[in-house]
Amino acid sequence: MSHQTGILATDELREFFAACKEGGANEGRYRAIKVSIENETLVLSDSGLADGTFEDDWDTLVLPMLEEKQPCYIFYRLDSRESHGGFEWLFLAYSPDHAHIREKMTYAATRATLKKEFGQSQIKEEVFGTTPEDISLAGYHKHLQAQNAPAPLTEAEEELKYIKQQELQMSCIQDSRFSYYNREMPPPVAPRPRMRGVSTHIHVETRQQTVQGVAFPIAQAAMAKLQQLKLGQIDYVRLELDMDRETIELSGAEDTTVQSLPQRVPEDHPRYHFFVFKHTHEGDYQESVVFIYSMPGYKCSIKERMLYSSCKAPLLDQTEHSIGITVSKKVEIDDGAELTEEFLMDELHPKKNAYREKFARPQGPAGKRGPRRMIRGANTPSS
Repeated sequence: MSHQTGILATDELREFFAACKEGGANEGRYRAIKVSIENETLVLSDSGLADGTFEDDWDTLVLPMLEEKQPCYIFYRLDSRESHGGFEWLFLAYSPDHAHIREKMTYAATRATLKKEFGQSQIKEEVFGTTPEDISLAGYHKHLQAQNAPAPLTEAEEELKYIKQQELQMSCIQDSRFSYYNREMPPPVAPRPRMRGVSTHIHVETRQQTVQGVAFPIAQAAMAKLQQLKLGQIDYVRLELDMDRETIELSGAEDTTVQSLPQRVPEDHPRYHFFVFKHTHEGDYQESVVFIYSMPGYKCSIKERMLYSSCKAPLLDQTEHSIGITVSKKVEIDDGAELTEEFLMDELHPKKNAYREKFARPQGPAGKRGPRRMIRGANTPSS
């Protein structure tokens, strides 16, 4: 609830409001009414007569009423009428940024009182502005567009919208392929199975994975390098998504050490990395394939984040079952600087706590037991 200042309209202003709103000679005559606060009262400051339509009269009447550093109120009459037959009005509240703070606060706190004095039933809309452009006709049109525009989506809603678009696109592709390869066949009676794609079923009881993945095909060049990595001919392969062609392409493949591995991670785009980590653990030499999913946070677009996240699981499934690469560890990073030898060792061989310290019983407070009691035995003579 806003605080009121106790500032009321003068009798002259109330009579002018009544003459402009109620049926009579002055109804429809006045187009704009400017109200100001003077000596802690609401007074009639200026008025303008109607000459054309409300759009034709707007800038001619409203803009000259505005002062650079002085707030004010303006009632502007539209050409439309409300249900009871009277004209509809707009309430324009102008409060420039360079006005005195005390005046801006006074005008803001008196706004509800003035609307009550005028009669809220005939006020169709309220427009607030800090510059003349906000109160102009163009500013009013922008105000209407902003009100009619849909509410902005959150990041989660944007991602869900993109998932649904991808699902619809993939369904259309499957329908077209089905129609092409089955031109002579009648349409099936039973519903066709859903292709492996994106599921948008979300429920509070949902327990399965809601996003199964988008299976993009792996390009021939990338497939050949993955085969070489499996055979031990190379120890590093980097893959990227071609979002226009919807394929997984080769981004890089070269011999890489742990020290140079962070340099292979782009800072502005996500990538998939297969790295053969050669190391020694507990005296045994090992070569472990580590899958690294690098995602540099919100430097990427929502489309990139969603596609790379959705294609990750199908890619790993294909490299394991079709190519035969056994991934020992999957890691996800934001920055290539995280890829150190210590980090990879901890991921592959997490340290175990061999010794678990027992609970130490706290000792009682010292010197609080009091004097030691003397216990007399059965054969001890009494004094």
